[in-house]
Amino acid sequence: MRTRDFSQAPAQARAGAMFIGATRYRSPLAILRLWPVWLRMLRDLRRMSGYRWHTVYWEFPFTLGTIAFFADRDAMLRFARSRHHRRLMMWVTDGTRNATAGYIRLYTAEPDGYSNGAWRAESTEMAHIPTFTPLGTESTGPAVRR
Repeated sequence: MRTRDFSQAPAQARAGAMFIGATRYRSPLAILRLWPVWLRMLRDLRRMSGYRWHTVYWEFPFTLGTIAFFADRDAMLRFARSRHHRRLMMWVTDGTRNATAGYIRLYTAEPDGYSNGAWRAESTEMAHIPTFTPLGTESTGPAVRR
């Protein structure tokens, strides 16, 4: 069901901002060298006010990425200024010695979304929405047909 209340949902659903980024490392050795710096940065991340949740993903052959959720954009940007994050980014961007590519994208959550069952703050019912969310060119969305 549509909602603006995500108080009963998991931490990542309560976030207002999301970071996604990835780095293509030069070699497995570069990833191993990264490990101690990354662990210190992760400790900082988990202690930051506004941190909600994160996960790490891997793409062949040497790309590691992170998806992280924060209470709001300011919390996300405060983390970007943290000492271990700055240190990691300087290490990554030291020419192409350690990494050969990378990107970062920042996203902000819309206030409206969907929740059902135990994660729904208004009730615990499981139900579908009666109409689709309207597209930018529509004033109302079409009915959902079963």
